Amino acid sequence: MSLFCRLAAVASLLLSLQGCSLFGSRADNVEAADTQLQLGVRYMSMDKLAIAKEHLERSIDLNSKNVEAYNALAFLYEKINEEESARENYEYALKLNAEDLSVLNNLGRFLCERGEYEEGMAYLDKAVRSPLNNRQWLAATNAGRCALAQKKSMKGEAYLRQALQRQPDYAPALQTMQKLSYQNGDYWAAKGFYERYSSVSRQTAEALWYAYQTERALGNKEAAERYKKQLMESFPLAEETKRIYSTQEKLKHGK
Repeated sequence: MSLFCRLAAVASLLLSLQGCSLFGSRADNVEAADTQLQLGVRYMSMDKLAIAKEHLERSIDLNSKNVEAYNALAFLYEKINEEESARENYEYALKLNAEDLSVLNNLGRFLCERGEYEEGMAYLDKAVRSPLNNRQWLAATNAGRCALAQKKSMKGEAYLRQALQRQPDYAPALQTMQKLSYQNGDYWAAKGFYERYSSVSRQTAEALWYAYQTERALGNKEAAERYKKQLMESFPLAEETKRIYSTQEKLKHGK
């Protein structure tokens, strides 16, 4: 083999090895980024937010196009009330992938909760309508709540019932339907939704409050007192409990 041919073969081999090395490095980074993401999400679920934030930021450092990491970091920023950082990360995640259903759902909910209803509903509706969405009930519940916040009761109920058709035991949809049914004066429906809710989820102050009010409206004094006692004992500092104390004080002083 001529010297030229030998040099060419060596050069080709070096380029090949370099290419494999680069590919391997990128693959390793992606895998490491996913590991950091999983750790971040796990620590966030345990409410260890400072540690979770470190892992999520490492995930992004390892893979700057990790949509899930930006989405999770945005949600973490929500939890610590850093709204601008949350918004920036949600929007950047959507810029990376405009069709990501989890980002559409989270950003839509985020905007609706801050009164930006039109844009928020557009994102949620897109997530609800996607034929690829195998967890449609999440976006449908958020869309229902967004509609209710705009005083669009019928539209909100339609979204919530759509969510419950897809996932009959989805607690947030059940609890919202409990509240809506009570507000509409449909007390038996409110009672039914509460019973379904309490069979699949832990109690909340709001759910117990509406259960208490529902039983009062139905004339079931014993059940009403039971829910009131449970509310006051389980959530002594909740706004709903404060309302009960306030009412009792007014009755005590004849106001």
